[in-house]
Amino acid sequence: YPNPFNPITNISYSIKDAGLVNIKVFDLLGQQVAELVNEEKEAGYYSITFDASKLPSGIYLYTINSRSFIQTRKMLLIK
Repeated sequence: YPNPFNPITNISYSIKDAGLVNIKVFDLLGQQVAELVNEEKEAGYYSITFDASKLPSGIYLYTINSRSFIQTRKMLLIK
């Protein structure tokens, strides 16, 4: 949230089981533009700030990967 955003947004997520968590941001061409998290996390709720001030306006996708859980969401950056 918020979505659309300009140029900073927060990504909230929860982890059911402790383990390695990876959050990456991609453009629509599939190129990775940021890696926000890549570390071991305990089960619980988390929030990370994504600063896209150096990226052009457009649609971006972020993936959350933790053990057997993978989720992809869309973000809209409007400058």
